[in-house]
Amino acid sequence: MHRILIVTTGRKPLAGFAESLAQSQDVQVAWANSGQAAVADVMKHPPIGVIIDENLPDMPGLDLVRRLLRINAMINTVVISTLPPDAFHAASEGLGIMSQLPPQPTPEDARTILAHFKRMALTTVVPQRA
Repeated sequence: MHRILIVTTGRKPLAGFAESLAQSQDVQVAWANSGQAAVADVMKHPPIGVIIDENLPDMPGLDLVRRLLRINAMINTVVISTLPPDAFHAASEGLGIMSQLPPQPTPEDARTILAHFKRMALTTVVPQRA
């Protein structure tokens, strides 16, 4: 079973996107509403990917990416951001972020991201924590 963690306080705009991810029988979607909750979740249940809202109540989304890198640099991350693509690239350079998503990602976005996550999961072994 592939686990994907979505980190946001705004579940409603992402409901259709999450449903599209979960349509795959081998995918479990989990939610966290803060950066700290996401860190705790990732430590217990390593996901194949984490989708992070740009603004969390306790930290900016890019700060969460930095924290996740320290936990496990092989965790694939995607960030939901309103920044123009060039500005997002400049702000996130060196963080290994797989993709930028718009604030209301579509089911097609979900299929694309899921395909990337699964492809990376086949080529990457994510160490399990004891």
